[in-house]
Amino acid sequence: MEKASQIAFGRQDPCGRLTGDHDKWDLLAALTHAAAEFDLSHRTLGVLKALLTFFPERALPAEPDSAIVFPSNRKLMERLNGMPESTLRRHLAALTRIGIVSRKNSPNRKRYARRSGDDTALAFGFDLSPLARHAGQIFDAALEAKARAGHLAVLRDQVAVLRQQLSELSDGAAELLEAARKLLRRKPCETELARMAETLREEIASRTADQAPQPSRLPSREMSGSTSQNERHIQHSLKKDSDSEAAQPAAPCSPSDRADATREEAENGNGLSTVLRACPEVQSYYPGGLRSWQDADLIAEKLSPMMGIAMPVLSDARAAMGRRDAATAVMCILEKLGTIRSPGAYLRRLAQKARAGQFSTKPMLDALLQRGAGAEIVS
Repeated sequence: MEKASQIAFGRQDPCGRLTGDHDKWDLLAALTHAAAEFDLSHRTLGVLKALLTFFPERALPAEPDSAIVFPSNRKLMERLNGMPESTLRRHLAALTRIGIVSRKNSPNRKRYARRSGDDTALAFGFDLSPLARHAGQIFDAALEAKARAGHLAVLRDQVAVLRQQLSELSDGAAELLEAARKLLRRKPCETELARMAETLREEIASRTADQAPQPSRLPSREMSGSTSQNERHIQHSLKKDSDSEAAQPAAPCSPSDRADATREEAENGNGLSTVLRACPEVQSYYPGGLRSWQDADLIAEKLSPMMGIAMPVLSDARAAMGRRDAATAVMCILEKLGTIRSPGAYLRRLAQKARAGQFSTKPMLDALLQRGAGAEIVS
């Protein structure tokens, strides 16, 4: 069955939008965007492009028989890098069947022209004027195709974000997550994407409702006024002691609290400083200096699109390995960006290793710290 645009091809335009000259390359570009609408393959468009190169003017007229080109099959095959003649004939037949070009055959079906002085009196070959006569239809179809492509891209991103949100909630929806992953690897239609997005939203809503904590009231207890009990109100606001008030001594920290604070300070300070020594390239993108892991997480989010890492991939890595390790991995990838063919695929592979419990940032940092000895990150 012919598509609606193909049925309308070749009819007269009642609004008169199809008269006049049009840029042949603009028409070819619009037809490329709307190729699916007219059931055109990229090889058929290549044959049309070769035909257009034989028309000397850039402006393509719309009058019938005003844009006839008459190259031989041998010349066309040369411009198409040696396309077989049988293939060439098939694509030429497709162009004439759809109505993008029309044939004007000579009595012996040869392509040639008769000249009278400097003008062409009579020509037989392929007439390209239908392309200009139906420019309005082609441009409208191209705009609709671009709008559909943009809408599909938005739906794909929505499904990817919803899938990531569901994966962060729990591991109980593995089958649905796998179905969404397989869908995103294909070229699904708008209906499939919309259905998957709605299914993911319903699953997220149900799990959010199940996991929402129920509000509870703590039992109230009347506090006694005895000074022997540690039940008095503690004021946490900072306030200067007046001259008439005595300074209260600070409560001593327990050994376990001091050890926990020391361990956290070592992890936040020395760990980040090690990453910065191994990855000095990030300083050029963040001249203010990274003072905390929150700064590192923010700069990793800014760097990822510049490196070709999509946000769903970064979100997946954060869920698999944690925000600190994900930021460290992004900075390491930036440091060795010249040796990694696909940063997005590389980070996705690291996330898979993290889920299997086989990932650590230490070998990456050691390789960068010892790169003078020839250690590299292999993409």
